[in-house]
Amino acid sequence: MSSFKDWISAARLRTLPLSVSGIILAGCFAEYNGFFNWLVFLLAIFTTLSLQVLSNFANDYGDGVKGTDNNQRVGPERAIQSGKISPESMYNAIKVNILVTIALAFFLILAAFGVTHFWYALIFFVLGALSIYASIKYTIGDNAYGYRGLGDLYVFVFFGLVSVVGGYFLFARQVDHVVILPAISIGLLSVSVLNLNNLRDIESDLKSDKMTLAVKLGFQKAKKYHYFLVLSAMLLTLIFAVLYYTNPFNFIFLVVFVPLFMHLNRVKAVVNPADLDPELKKVALSTFFLAVILGVGYLL
Repeated sequence: MSSFKDWISAARLRTLPLSVSGIILAGCFAEYNGFFNWLVFLLAIFTTLSLQVLSNFANDYGDGVKGTDNNQRVGPERAIQSGKISPESMYNAIKVNILVTIALAFFLILAAFGVTHFWYALIFFVLGALSIYASIKYTIGDNAYGYRGLGDLYVFVFFGLVSVVGGYFLFARQVDHVVILPAISIGLLSVSVLNLNNLRDIESDLKSDKMTLAVKLGFQKAKKYHYFLVLSAMLLTLIFAVLYYTNPFNFIFLVVFVPLFMHLNRVKAVVNPADLDPELKKVALSTFFLAVILGVGYLL
């Protein structure tokens, strides 16, 4: 029988900070422009966390039943792969998680738009449904898009554009140009985390016919793609700070560039894909802290 510890491990807590980065940044800019609402913020955080756990459970299930997660996999052992959680139990947990996510999304949309902004609410119900669908279909099913090299696009759209621009809209009920560049930056860095994960697993994914973008590009080209993602995100963040300068605190995010440059230097030196595993946590946490510090820099 699965223990509570097994389920916590399956939820992959180390992925959660990255998932809320965009919401935190959106909340900071909403506060700066006078639109912040604590109830909306907390519900957005909980809804995002629920979606991320749903995605993690679904990925565990999809890769587990397909046999992609096997003894050749480099990363942390998955729940179904290890036998600690059965496919049936994971499938039932996914169904419960969907219901929890729907409930949280409903209360979030109600808190954000009430009953007077019907069309806004409808749009976000559709976005919520698409988010749930995308979380599930990444690895589950015969046409899982994660097996066709489309995961990067999903992450950029949902972790970047939807999270930051959509998150800001929940507060302000309008789109503001101030969030566009940060949304792209967070999206690019989020994609870099996925690409790094795929780089790490490139050999086992190839053998399992999981055609991620990293597999399609090959190890060396996927590394160059990784440099592009991280450096573009850093450049766009710097351009944003210059264009929207208000005080010197706007540039305190530059401290996060140090671990990112160190990370890129490490990736450049890596020959064995398995050696990239420790770098995942570094980029995910750097993205989280970049979002927090960038946002706070405009509130000081």
